[in-house]
Amino acid sequence: MSVIQDIRDKYAKVTVVLIALALVGFILTDYFAGQSRGANSLPNTIGAVNGKKILFDEFNDKVNQEEESLKSQGYPQTGALNQQALDKAWNQEINQILLTQSFNSVGVSVGKKELNDLLYGNNPSQIARQYLSNPQEPYNPANVQQTIAQIRKSGDNNQKTQLNQLLNNMVLERQYEKYTALFSSSLNTPKWLVEKQNADNSRIAKISFVKETYSSVPDSTIKISDSEIGEYVNKNAKQFKQPESRTIAFVTFSASPSATDSATVLAEATQLKEKLAAADSVPLFLASEGANFFDGYMNGNTVQIAAKDSVFRLPIGGVFGPYLDANSYVVARMMGSKILPDSVMCRHVLVSTDIANGGYADSAASIKIDSIKNAIQAGANWGLMVNQYNPQSDGSRQNAGEMTFSSTQIQAEGFAPEFGKFILFDGKPGDRKVVKTSFGYHYIEIQSFIKPTVHYKVAYLPREIVASQETDNTALNQANEFAAESRDQKTFEANYEKKWKAQGKVRNQAPGIPSWSSEIPGLGISRSFVRAIYEADLGEVLKPERIDNNYVVAAVTEVLEEGTMSVEKARASVEPILRNRKKATIIQNKIGNISTLEAAATALGGKTIEVADSLRINGGQNPSLGFEPRVIGAAFNAANTGKVVNAAIPGMNGVYVVRVEQQGTTPVTAGDIQEQRKARTEQAKQALNNQYSPNNPVGILRNAAEIKDYRSRRY
Repeated sequence: MSVIQDIRDKYAKVTVVLIALALVGFILTDYFAGQSRGANSLPNTIGAVNGKKILFDEFNDKVNQEEESLKSQGYPQTGALNQQALDKAWNQEINQILLTQSFNSVGVSVGKKELNDLLYGNNPSQIARQYLSNPQEPYNPANVQQTIAQIRKSGDNNQKTQLNQLLNNMVLERQYEKYTALFSSSLNTPKWLVEKQNADNSRIAKISFVKETYSSVPDSTIKISDSEIGEYVNKNAKQFKQPESRTIAFVTFSASPSATDSATVLAEATQLKEKLAAADSVPLFLASEGANFFDGYMNGNTVQIAAKDSVFRLPIGGVFGPYLDANSYVVARMMGSKILPDSVMCRHVLVSTDIANGGYADSAASIKIDSIKNAIQAGANWGLMVNQYNPQSDGSRQNAGEMTFSSTQIQAEGFAPEFGKFILFDGKPGDRKVVKTSFGYHYIEIQSFIKPTVHYKVAYLPREIVASQETDNTALNQANEFAAESRDQKTFEANYEKKWKAQGKVRNQAPGIPSWSSEIPGLGISRSFVRAIYEADLGEVLKPERIDNNYVVAAVTEVLEEGTMSVEKARASVEPILRNRKKATIIQNKIGNISTLEAAATALGGKTIEVADSLRINGGQNPSLGFEPRVIGAAFNAANTGKVVNAAIPGMNGVYVVRVEQQGTTPVTAGDIQEQRKARTEQAKQALNNQYSPNNPVGILRNAAEIKDYRSRRY
């Protein structure tokens, strides 16, 4: 007891201090952890090119711009679009950094005067033509200058950013032209090289040979050790570079609609058929059911539905269905039919009422259009009237006011309805009329109807076939059950073989998934799932995740880090090479010293002596020999003429003993040397701008660059 009391008396203060320090440490640790979870938890650096950092904020703006560009081209907004935009922006960013670094190193630049010339000179940049003016009209430098000044003075931040990017792209484009010109001007195909190649191509040879294929030595007799694989990989390290990736094994549990779900939707659509037939206002009824109604006539030839023949035979007010169309049951009601042109060719003069952009007041425009009408009726030229009155923004100015529209375009939302009503429904070829629209007053002439055909107005009421909650729950429960039973890759495989394989489930594999990707081969798009794969350890089983209409259970089966390929990974490609080398040695020892072709044939167990005629030095695959570059080389060695080559030749497919029977030449028909030089130099110049050519400057720079990809930190 006295010892305990001493401890209490002597060390009580020390204990209090230690506890206090521990508490302070705990608090500070939590504070700094909170800080790291805040601003620093999402790194701003998402890549580097030769030490030049790529920052997330700036780069993400470019990704967003690429997404908007793809959407404007009609691409659906999906995970695939996001991935495509990310990859495109990434490659452009890398190329721009590499080229800028190279431009700076060789002194390629664009000055202010040169930039002004690209904008306002006699030969403006194509970028300026496309984005700073109307490509359909003559380039107007004054208008471009006004546009740039207006954006810089009163444009919003987004407009200013886009303008700066356009100007930067113009500079880069001109720099790249200068840069590639440096290469182009230095390209030369020497006369001696062309003459040498022509002479080589004219050579011809004939050989006799005995061949022993590598397959004559069983693979089982040849052992390749890990150290041999490793030595080969180290000597050829560039060939065995590998990016970071993951491979998974996975099983899917379908949450797609079942037959019961389909029958339920069919019954619902059948009930709606009677309601659609009885509806007094079809548009209102469709709207109440969440369906859209196109109040227009569609060309029957362009309608793409499986049941269109049945639908088009309906009387007015008749109803057909439900019929299956893609993943929906559809009921259709015939609203009417008309013979309409597939397209209408017309022309117009437009007096704009857009006062803010140089138009007239409504009353003045009305008087102007009547004057134009009277002038044209009196013989005035349409084209002159168009050039005098149609706004610069009117695309028909280039064609004297002439335009051709399909019936679908005319009836589409956004097309001036008054204009469309006259040219498609009310008028006929040769008719002229003044029509007022939101754009102003038009004087229109219908020139021709193109391919008149039957058009139909049909009301469609679809009911999508969707999975019920019961179907979804069944799939999720099965996935959860499989995942719960699978603690690691070993039990994942065992459980699949024991239970789920017999139930029709299939084990698949998705190899080589990059860290920045959203796509899982064989599954679909899911960025969150790729993130989960990279957060998991080798052999770990992931919790179920839904991708499209499947719940997925996956195990990480391979983890590859960036660097040189491992021996295990390289074995598949290296082992056959080293095995054939050892087989070649065995076959060479079997042949022994070479004296005659006949002796070699006997040593190999009575092999047949074969002949390969009309061999060419430029290679290719000979019918008798196959593709054997080393044998071809021996055939054209002048020292071997009329002799047996004194050493067996290990080739692509086996070991060869060769006797060179003849060497000769054939006439050269390649043409004029100067023309050949010129043609080859032009080919080399073209290769500079071919992204797939090994001589493309950007490709060369990328191969030599140190590129770090950290996109997975933020995407």
